[in-house]
Formats: sequence, structure tokens, C-alpha cells
Amino acid sequence: MLSDQSRPVIAATLPVVGEHIGEIAQRFYKHMFSEHPELVDGVFNRGNQVHGRQQQALAGSVAAFATALLETPERVPEQLLSRIAHKHASLGIRPDQYRIVHDHLMWAIGDVLGDAVTPEVAAAWDEVYWLMANALVNQERGLYSARGVRPETVWRDWEVVRKIRETDDVVTFVVRRTDDRLVKTSLPGQYVTVRMRMPDGTLQPRQYSLTRADDGEHRQFSVKRVRGEGDDPDGEMSTLLHDSVGVGDTVSLSLPYGDVVLDDAGRPVVFASAGIGVSPMAGMLSHLAAAESGLSITVLHADVEESRFPLRRQVVNDVLALRNARMYLWYEKGAQSMEPVDGVFEGLMDPTAVDLADDALYYLCGPLPFMKAVRGRLIEHGAAPHDIQYEVFGPDLWQADLD
Repeated sequence: MLSDQSRPVIAATLPVVGEHIGEIAQRFYKHMFSEHPELVDGVFNRGNQVHGRQQQALAGSVAAFATALLETPERVPEQLLSRIAHKHASLGIRPDQYRIVHDHLMWAIGDVLGDAVTPEVAAAWDEVYWLMANALVNQERGLYSARGVRPETVWRDWEVVRKIRETDDVVTFVVRRTDDRLVKTSLPGQYVTVRMRMPDGTLQPRQYSLTRADDGEHRQFSVKRVRGEGDDPDGEMSTLLHDSVGVGDTVSLSLPYGDVVLDDAGRPVVFASAGIGVSPMAGMLSHLAAAESGLSITVLHADVEESRFPLRRQVVNDVLALRNARMYLWYEKGAQSMEPVDGVFEGLMDPTAVDLADDALYYLCGPLPFMKAVRGRLIEHGAAPHDIQYEVFGPDLWQADLD
């Protein structure tokens, strides 16, 4: 809870900090990386630095936290903190690294805002930062403890035993453990961080959803090739995995984390995805199929066309294996499908075009505009906002609130 002394100061300065947040973030990262270049080696994905998306993400999360402290002083923004904590745990973030971020972020605020940062203003923003940082450290400590690891031991080497071409730009990796350590079961919907050494020797991390239920020895994840457009470069990790990693090679994965997981309340479930956003849905469906679930399940997926639908065979087979599951597709290039599904539509997804249970739980994953549109239609149709969960990856992670 923000102190009475800091509350009016944050209320008065939040607009100006928000107005300059891009410049603050840019200077913060430049200053921090100049002093701590090791943070680019295995912690920060440098692809997200190219046009400032990562900078905006971190700065945006601090601003969002400050806003929440003002608007709902009786509680912290649990959803925002939980998602960040899970991502940090999958990267092996240590408590001491929060001090590094603090020092350089506060320097950047002062550098950009100049004389406006009085001792009173600096103290207030210092309080906001440490309220957020301490909450995250506590959550991350619990996540590490629950898995029986420390930040430096979340990583493990796996051998690639299958590389499956799903579509022109998506491949699936099946990996097998290379040691005798127990494979602790992932929860349906969780992800791992893949950490690989790039050609220049730098370690880079990237999160990928687990797309099949664990069997005690293997894990599976799917990778979409990120192709650069305009000034954007190709994705380093996806290019390496597509072009240079094959059967017999070793990859380093974190333990599974992620707070958007399948609820076991026994209520009907609706999965809505677009493109590679089907990945966590495939993982959840795989868990349900392995458990021979009798839940009412509705799968909604949107894509450009059928040939672009990643993990299509696995998803369709799992739907067919479940005794109470239906599947509907939306394709931009025509309402045709060779799959034994319950309906195919042309154009963008409209979840209200099919019959959905009144008491369903909803899980969304895809581009942010897609999730915002689908969530809006579901709420218009009577779905309760608290019954709609959604997975956000990459530098957009801080945008936990789609309103």
C-alpha cells in the first residue's frame, strides 16, 4: 500500500512520467546495458530492444502498477504481478537484479525530468518501485520453492528427438531428458523458456508454450519463424531453431511456468485462438485427452487458411478423442476445410456465431487485437470478465488488462 506521503506526489507526477515514459525507458536501458552488459547474455532478449518494445514493456508495467496503487489502494494488481513473476521465474531472475534495475531506472527518471524530480518526487517513485519489486521477489521465491530450484538451477538440457514440420513457418520440437532428474509435470497451458547460444556467442531466451502433455520423459513445443518486416530483423531464436537445430542436438529449457492454466472446476471450457496462439490450447487439449475428460469442450480457431493452421492434426485428433468436444474454424481465405469439424466460417472469428454454454470458462490466445475483439464479443454476449483468461507473450506481457 502506498504511503499517505507518496500518494499525492504519485498522483501529481504520474501524467508527466507517462508522457515521457518512452524516453525514460530508452535512457534507462542504454545506461543499464552500458554498466551491465552481462544482462544481454541470457536475460534480456535483444530482438525486443530493436524498436524499444522491451523498454516500453518494463516502463509500462511500472506505470501500470503505480496507476493501480492509486485506483485500487486496497489491493495490488495480482494479475499483472503474477504474469511478470512467472516470466521472471522462467528466466531465473535473482533478487539482487532488482537493485540494478532500480538504480538505473531512477537515474533515467532524473535524467529525463531534470529539476522536476525533487527529493520528494524521487522518494515517492522509489517507494512505488520497491513495492512492486518486493511483491515480485516474494512471488518468485514461492515459484522457485514450489519447484525445488534456485534461480540458477531452473535450466536443464534436453535432446531433440523429433522435429516436425507443421506449416511453412512452424516447426514442432519433441525433446527428451538427458539425465536422471525427475521431469516434474507441467500444468496444462504453461510455457518454458528456451535459452540458446547465438552465432556470436550470446545467450538469448525466448518463451514457448508446451504443446503436449508431459509423459515423464519428453516435452514438446512449437516455434513460428519470425520474419522481419521493414526495419525489423528476423527473429534470432526462431531462425536458429528452424535452420540450425535438428534431431540429436541439445537445447536448454527452463522449468515450466505460466499462470494461465486450465481450471479444474468442472465447468464447460471454450478455447479461442488465432495462428500460433493455438499452442497453449493444444497443450490444454492434450492434457484433457490424456485424462479422457468428459468436460464440455468447444474449440474455436482462426487462421488465414487451413494450410497455415499449426498443430492442426494434433488438435483435431484430440478433439475427436474427447467424447464431448466440438470444433469450429474461421479462415480468411474461404470457408473450406478437409477436417471433420463442426463448422467452418469465412472471415474473422465471431465466437457468438456458435452455441456456447452459459457457464463456460474461456481461454484466449493470439495477437492482442484478436484477443481484445473476441473478449469484447464474449462480454457483449453475457460472459463474465472474470471467466475469460488470456495468454500474453513477449514485450506485450505487461498489457494484462485488455479493457
